[in-house]
Amino acid sequence: MIKQLMHAPVFLVGSRRGKEKHDVTFNQIKQLFAFETQGKYCAEILFSVNESTKFNFCWMGKTSDDAGEDVYWFGLTPDGKYAFDYPTFEEFSTVKVFDGKSLFEMWDDITVLEINGCDPIEMLTMYLSKRD
Repeated sequence: MIKQLMHAPVFLVGSRRGKEKHDVTFNQIKQLFAFETQGKYCAEILFSVNESTKFNFCWMGKTSDDAGEDVYWFGLTPDGKYAFDYPTFEEFSTVKVFDGKSLFEMWDDITVLEINGCDPIEMLTMYLSKRD
């Protein structure tokens, strides 16, 4: 079930990094989103869907709501019409928000541009090394 996002993310006008291709795996994103937000931390990922004019500047992330519960979310278009949130990573990654396909199904066509405003590989290396 697709749920409308309680609050749409702020969209930037352009990426500082451009559309560089980074080798980010679905498993790395799953590991990144496994962190505890503790009611104060978040992750925001800027991405695009290759060869798509509709999903060419998108956001996904994890934060916590006012009650301190984790929220996984998408902001797929700058106008906020495709902004959704989900209570679990499982639902977030399997709901079909990309014109009938899920994040998991689309992963090979996704280019991660930034994580928290920085280079994706650098951020994943830092975040995932702290989990060991």
